[in-house]
Amino acid sequence: MAFDWSEYEKTIHKMGMALTILSMVIFFLIPFVFAYFLDAKLDFKAILMGSLRIAPTYWAISVVEFLVYVPLLGAGACYLAFVTGNIINMKLPCAFNAKEIAKTNAGSRENSIVSTLAVATSSLVTMLVIFVGVLLLIPLTPILQSPILLPAFDNILPALFGALSAQYFVKSWKITIVPLLLMVALYIALPSLIGETSTMMIPSGGLAILIAFMLYRMKKLN
Repeated sequence: MAFDWSEYEKTIHKMGMALTILSMVIFFLIPFVFAYFLDAKLDFKAILMGSLRIAPTYWAISVVEFLVYVPLLGAGACYLAFVTGNIINMKLPCAFNAKEIAKTNAGSRENSIVSTLAVATSSLVTMLVIFVGVLLLIPLTPILQSPILLPAFDNILPALFGALSAQYFVKSWKITIVPLLLMVALYIALPSLIGETSTMMIPSGGLAILIAFMLYRMKKLN
């Protein structure tokens, strides 16, 4: 039986939208479930005011993540990643690693399928690790809080993304060198921007796209 890509896409979007809506309903029901079992009263005015204060930040992040992740991962992987979360720490590195192993190109149909399988596997492994971690949390607490190991845990993310990003910076150094140096200088000059990484992806990504376009027009982009 021949593989029908259009039918596959339709199925992915139908299942993705249905499961996303179901997940949102479950997320919104969590406070009500806790309130019911704890016999607590929800202050809807406080919830609304708190939501309005943090909503603008997440609006920017949601737009940036949609524009960045969908072309890289494809529809199926993004539906899974947006529901399960931890995209930049786990899902994106796993998808990139799978892309390198399978030698697929970003935006291709093959890469979309490979990314979906990688993100799905990452989600299952993450849930298994969390389950085991919860069971072993108390016995391992003295080890995890050891002064010897604590500096290592504090630098896991820089080590992960440094190793992951280096290969892509080297491969496309003509495009990445200016945005990279500019962002490093900006973060050194204004450390407060470190907490706004998702928002800063907009100008840095836009600059990279502009440089890539200029190099393409100058026929200096391989």
